[in-house]
Amino acid sequence: MPERLQKYLSRCGVASRRKSEELIEAGFVKVNGTVVKKLGTKIDPEKDKVEFKGKMVSPKEFVYYLLYKPKGYTATVSDPHAEKTVLELVKKAPKVYPVGRLDKNSEGLLLLTNDGELAQIISHPSYNCEKEYEVVIRGTISEDRIQKLESGIKIDGKVTAPSKIEILKSDGHNTKLKVILYEGRKRQIRRMFAKFNYEVLSLKRIRIDKLSLDNLKEGEYRKLLSKEISDFKKRKCSKLLV
Repeated sequence: MPERLQKYLSRCGVASRRKSEELIEAGFVKVNGTVVKKLGTKIDPEKDKVEFKGKMVSPKEFVYYLLYKPKGYTATVSDPHAEKTVLELVKKAPKVYPVGRLDKNSEGLLLLTNDGELAQIISHPSYNCEKEYEVVIRGTISEDRIQKLESGIKIDGKVTAPSKIEILKSDGHNTKLKVILYEGRKRQIRRMFAKFNYEVLSLKRIRIDKLSLDNLKEGEYRKLLSKEISDFKKRKCSKLLV
């Protein structure tokens, strides 16, 4: 049965579907020996031979790990400038990649998988997957500014998606907030608050949809349960039925 090339690459664990599109356009993918750059190209998984950077790829068994990323680790597969990457914490795991963003100076939940489809469900704003953070900023913040942040502000020429922000505690010097996002741009929370000259002192992701830190300690990880995986897959099915 014909299948879009980017979807096939995500099933092979190469990258998320969105990232696979970028790899196709960059000329890293060949089908039957010919470089394919056109998005939407369909292949026959039973007959066609697909290569990524000169190596044949094929669907593999998917694995899913939920990691408590400590500060100081970069959420990437490889980075010549990174002192430590999150993959160093799951050395015995099969080839996986981090889903979504969590910068070096932040901590908390990070999903690692080789399932591009599930990565797409968690990362793409259209699936409305909540990511909840505990954020501490220097100073106090007014309800008016919170409403402006929630409504969306312009970053790199594009307005952020609506978010939810709630004050948890303030001592007059620093303020602890609950922040819920439905998208994940690079250093988004830090840049949102920087628009009003607030310094983010600490940032911890405590929830991804129904997944939470629970009893995980810094640097620890666990496998996702079958029900947790199926709950995300159902989210995609529900979207297709809308």
